[in-house]
Amino acid sequence: MSCKVCWGQTSTSASGKFLKVLVYEQDIFSTSQKDPNGYAVEENQQDSSEPPARAGWNSKLEYFLAQVGFSVGLGNVWRFPYLCHQNGGGAFLLLYVLLMLVVGIPLFFLELAAGQAIRQGSIGVWKYISPRLAGIGYSSCVVCFFVALYYNVILAWSLFYLGNSFQQPLPWEECPQEGNVTVKECEKSSPTSYFWYREALDITDSIDETGSFNPYIVCCLLAAWTIVCLGMFKGIKSSVKVMYFSSIFPYIVLFCFLIRGLMLDGAMEGITYMFYPKLEIWKDIQVWRQAATQVFFALGLGFGSIIAYSSYNPKNNNCHRDAYTVSFINFLTSVLATLVVFAVLGFRAKNKVMECIQFNSGYVEKSLMPVFNISDPKSVNTQHYSSWFQQHGSKIPGNLTACSLETEMQKGVEGTGLAFIAFTEAMTLLPGSPFWSALFFLMLLNLGLSTMFGTMEGILAPLKDRFKTLANNKTKLTVFSCIIGFVIGLLFTQRCGNYFVTMFDDYSATLPLIIVVVFETFSVSWLYGADRFLDDIQGMLGWRPHVIYKYLWKYICLLAMLGLLLATIIRMGIKPPTYKAWNQEKASEEDLEYPGWALAVLALLIIFAMMPVPLGFIHTVLQDRTKPPTRDAENGQYSIVSTDDKSQHPPVNQKQSGHHTSRK
Repeated sequence: MSCKVCWGQTSTSASGKFLKVLVYEQDIFSTSQKDPNGYAVEENQQDSSEPPARAGWNSKLEYFLAQVGFSVGLGNVWRFPYLCHQNGGGAFLLLYVLLMLVVGIPLFFLELAAGQAIRQGSIGVWKYISPRLAGIGYSSCVVCFFVALYYNVILAWSLFYLGNSFQQPLPWEECPQEGNVTVKECEKSSPTSYFWYREALDITDSIDETGSFNPYIVCCLLAAWTIVCLGMFKGIKSSVKVMYFSSIFPYIVLFCFLIRGLMLDGAMEGITYMFYPKLEIWKDIQVWRQAATQVFFALGLGFGSIIAYSSYNPKNNNCHRDAYTVSFINFLTSVLATLVVFAVLGFRAKNKVMECIQFNSGYVEKSLMPVFNISDPKSVNTQHYSSWFQQHGSKIPGNLTACSLETEMQKGVEGTGLAFIAFTEAMTLLPGSPFWSALFFLMLLNLGLSTMFGTMEGILAPLKDRFKTLANNKTKLTVFSCIIGFVIGLLFTQRCGNYFVTMFDDYSATLPLIIVVVFETFSVSWLYGADRFLDDIQGMLGWRPHVIYKYLWKYICLLAMLGLLLATIIRMGIKPPTYKAWNQEKASEEDLEYPGWALAVLALLIIFAMMPVPLGFIHTVLQDRTKPPTRDAENGQYSIVSTDDKSQHPPVNQKQSGHHTSRK
């Protein structure tokens, strides 16, 4: 059976310093046509009994949209602004950029280069780099599967809200009434909170109360998985067509919201409050932990999706430049989203404060509030009111409140609380609110879709590379995976489903992915050898990256990830796992500890995600004992596979052997 290097590279180059992975094909001369930039134009047909040749991007733009679409997700909109706000504003931005340059981009570059060089998914890449750590790739697949399960539920919620946006007034604009009486739960909270917790989720009071399935969310979840399945039906060839819209449309919406938001009263107060730097937060180790975690997840490290997407690139693609470009676009998107969020939340907070001041004015004589024209909200300076309240508030009888802009800005600015409560409330105050609502939730849907495509690619690509049977049945594998995802995802459509989403979001990915990246960094920089890896990159790009990457990978990145791992474990040990539950009687959120059975589920999620690593190690050790390793006299390396098994472990070029006899 003949074989060839993907993208038609049938022989070793003169420099011979790049990695090769051999993919079975019917004929060594059956290659894809390429444009002058090295991107595939057309794929030749081959015998159906053999795995298909590896697909490729039709253009650099397709690849770029895919990587940006995967890395820029919902977290940029509803997680980054919250962290920036809670951790010192402008000071957090500086810290984030520092960690992105020192840790994030080098690790992002590492994954891009590994995927592009070896031209396999995460399983094949880590099996080649370090056979005893081949389980890393399987762990990445498991984590991707866990994330896909709950992430698509968020898309289902977005679809539900999108469908309810085409009516005037919006259904979350006013509290419903039973007869002539306002529903108490809504009256105690707010129309948007009531619609989210009662109409959309119909949530229970705790995770112990399962409740029935929510038929509306079940239908929306089915629709979400159907969209993902259709988008992934033909692999990257079909998903990239959707990404032309899903990756670009969110930016159009964000700029529209920014322009509209800056025209609102209170927008500048919100933005000023957001970016006011508090440099003293740099002394807090938890701020460093949160910044590092956000860099880690914002770039999508450890999922295997970065590796999968880059494996479809031609060998000479400048992955070094891609690492910086995608990372900074990701950061700038987060800043753009932060401006939008706090411009709109500033408008919402200013309205809340004005309502509060008008309420207080009913208890105060006009002579005591001479500087405020309550009939004209724009004339009231919130700082002047705060100063007045500190001087006179305690002297005036009545139920006066501080009417603090800061207090209002802190309400519901993270996660689902931002998207489905705070932001929806702000949009009800805008003229043409149904239009802005539909635009916002369509943006969330597209942000989620791009990330889902990348997450699913992190599952499907490695499996197709590893198992030839699956490679020959790509469509069936995609459909089957989506069906399984939908069936298991029904767990999240129960009345208590939101609590399970929180559990999966907090624990199914965080710790396992950090461990995965620790092993990735260790295997490349120490087991495979950082110098050797840089030589391989030089063979691909034609120039050698700066030697600083060697020290970043071997020491700085590895120590940073170990520190993040230790800080995460300590935090989980010190602070018992809790979740926010909705108390229907109080009509407010409260923190509850997970019951014993939920802690067991939480632990199993982490164990299942990490189990492939030790199992893979044990399997390889046992295999070594039954099949003595052979030593290649020329390249000085041990091979744990037989010499004729070249599909899984491409041979190392002989030219490298002279200066790579030891792994650095």
